Amino acid sequence: MAKGYGRQAGGRKGMPGGGAGGGNMMNQLKAMQEQMEAVQAQVAQETVTASVGGGMLKITMTGDQVCQSVEINPEMLTDMDAEMLQDLLLSGINSALEQSKELSSSRMSSITGGIPGIG
Repeated sequence: MAKGYGRQAGGRKGMPGGGAGGGNMMNQLKAMQEQMEAVQAQVAQETVTASVGGGMLKITMTGDQVCQSVEINPEMLTDMDAEMLQDLLLSGINSALEQSKELSSSRMSSITGGIPGIG
């Protein structure tokens, strides 16, 4: 039989991960959580701007997906029907949301190391 076969990894029998090392991991997780909260607060203050229709419509959104402003060039309103404006708004909002999510994800990956599902 192989040496160590049947034992749980990490430490004392019946205690996965061992005794004393568990406290260190909890401290590391708590520190990571604090870093993530700080980054989330910072990202909430940052903005991204999506421009569609050749710059005729601009949507500004924060890193935590809150829409800050919608700018419509008045020239666009003279030649446009409601359906075209709706399409541009939809496109601009979705683009701003995507940029906002990418901003948040890139900031969080510096802490989480790209661990899926965290952040």
